[in-house]
Amino acid sequence: MKSLFLFLLAYITAPTTASLTYRGVDWSSLAVEEAAGKRFSDLDGVTKPLEKILINNGVNTVRQRLWFGAGSYDLQYNLALAKRAHAAGLQVYLDIFFSETWTDPGHQTTPTAWAGLGIAALAAEIQSYTQSVMNSFQSAGVPLAMVAIGNEITEGLLWPLGKMSTSPANVATLLHAASAGIKASSLATKPKIIIHLDNGWNWATQEWWYNSVLAAGPLKTSDFDVQGVSYYPFYNSAATLAALKTSLGNIKAKYGKEVMVVETDWPSSCPKPAYAFPVDTKGIPWSEAGQATWIKDVASVVQGAGGDGFFYWEPTWVDNAPLGSSCAWVVMFGIDGKPFSSINVFKSI
Repeated sequence: MKSLFLFLLAYITAPTTASLTYRGVDWSSLAVEEAAGKRFSDLDGVTKPLEKILINNGVNTVRQRLWFGAGSYDLQYNLALAKRAHAAGLQVYLDIFFSETWTDPGHQTTPTAWAGLGIAALAAEIQSYTQSVMNSFQSAGVPLAMVAIGNEITEGLLWPLGKMSTSPANVATLLHAASAGIKASSLATKPKIIIHLDNGWNWATQEWWYNSVLAAGPLKTSDFDVQGVSYYPFYNSAATLAALKTSLGNIKAKYGKEVMVVETDWPSSCPKPAYAFPVDTKGIPWSEAGQATWIKDVASVVQGAGGDGFFYWEPTWVDNAPLGSSCAWVVMFGIDGKPFSSINVFKSI
């Protein structure tokens, strides 16, 4: 009886791993792929709308990039896609690029309409624009769970005025204005505001950025709710899971905000990688099974740091299967729209 009691006590008091609050994917290119004739099937082989497939396999949030002006990934494109997500029961995370094209650590091009403005006028424009975008979602009846004010802005945003090497104070001014636009909007429920940097594994970079920007200008910790990071294994051998664990843990401890990995990938095929993969990922194969392992391992690091979310970047963009890496296939579906077994792993994170 004593041994049975001890067994039951150990079982009852054993720690449990709660699911992440946000288990997501970036599906920004879905409508582009559908316009090109692509359709997707679930693990049962039945063709279905992607939103149904995602929900069936454990995804609860989708991320969408918004480009400035009219054209690719513009506001109307995003409203239509977000309506589909909301109708299916998915939460929406909007990623505002503040540019007419891609933004990342090497590109943060100011929209043509804002070119030549001084910092005060540029801040006024970004606040007005952000508020207008939020109001459009409210008018469309689509709530937003989270909004990122810039994409991978480690080197700043809205260059040249908003470049970190030019003025961290300008970066702070622009981000404060964007946050104010969200807070002043007509959205019935205000979304969580994300600041998103790349190289999430690099604590020195994260600390330098936040210390510099928060000390330089009007941006306050009350202006944002989430510190999001990109974390890719195929660009730098120093991007170990151990380094990510240290970085996220330190971010959480120092700033007290929600932390999330908002972009990551793993290849199912990578015959000629341009860079060595981190040493503590060597046991993870470049395969469907490897994708599942990677997602679980990264999600576990996020959970261990007290984090709240995990997002896989563009798993269905099969016409761009390398997703910017040197690997051959990083998406989670085949060119025929059939899913890899790894898609089901979102149920377990």
